[in-house]
Amino acid sequence: MTEEVTFSSQGTTLCAGHFQPVDSPLASAAGTPCVVMAHGLGGTRAAGLEPFAQAFAAAGLHVLCFDYRGFGSSEGQPRQVVSVKMQLEDWAAAIAFARTLDGVDPARIATWGSSFSGAHAVTAAVRDGRIAAVSSQGAMMDGLAALQNVIRKQGLLHGLKLTQKGLSDALRGALGLPRALLPVVADPGQPGVLTTPDSRPGYTRITPPAWRNEISTSWAVTLATYRPNLLTPRLPCPALFCIATDDVVVPPAAMEDGARRAPDKVRVKRYEAGHFDIYVPPMFDTVVADQTAFFVETLAA
Repeated sequence: MTEEVTFSSQGTTLCAGHFQPVDSPLASAAGTPCVVMAHGLGGTRAAGLEPFAQAFAAAGLHVLCFDYRGFGSSEGQPRQVVSVKMQLEDWAAAIAFARTLDGVDPARIATWGSSFSGAHAVTAAVRDGRIAAVSSQGAMMDGLAALQNVIRKQGLLHGLKLTQKGLSDALRGALGLPRALLPVVADPGQPGVLTTPDSRPGYTRITPPAWRNEISTSWAVTLATYRPNLLTPRLPCPALFCIATDDVVVPPAAMEDGARRAPDKVRVKRYEAGHFDIYVPPMFDTVVADQTAFFVETLAA
């Protein structure tokens, strides 16, 4: 039971898939819980998110899985521009829209994120203040640590080039010129944002044929100031952190730090897996089962 829906964020139409449960044990007189989902850096909802959404719907949850402005099926110009500010605005709009969906209990909205959106799932929940559950997997939970990780894993020169490209992109955006784009993933040594050995094969394994392997880069200039790991004590609800212990794309220690700051709110599950392993079997089966059990328990009427 899936339907295409649209809603507005800052005057731009966003597209989403609304996955509906056929018969939910979680239903109450007020409705059924709903999980709001979006992808990580440069991704779209068609890139590995639908299997998660289908599993949650099969367990009795509504799911709203959306594309950010300028990505996938959503509107917005220019295309492929990553902005933390804009994406968090889109999260707020998606959460507000989810509360209006037919059959949804507006008091039982959850957020789910992976990689870059794993950070947003936490930040959006804190900003909203009424989210009932958060699930975050393989998350970029600390921008400062992430930049240090880029330099450690991909070299100082790669970090400097990314920063230089980001400054150029920010200037071009301010002047209304075409943006400075880079491939999201590339082989080691090639121009790209993520160039660890597992990045290109891991990402392209879950992307559809029409996926655009390019994004703007101005976000890299201010990434160090985006630190959702510091926000976890302000979470309004229980959270599940699914940590890929062999992750070389984002530092697992940042998720561990966020969990340590709020031990009364954050549960931790650890998996001997790389950053992209959690999207595909066999690791996907384990991770999605843990997340589903967490949602069912936490969002029970």
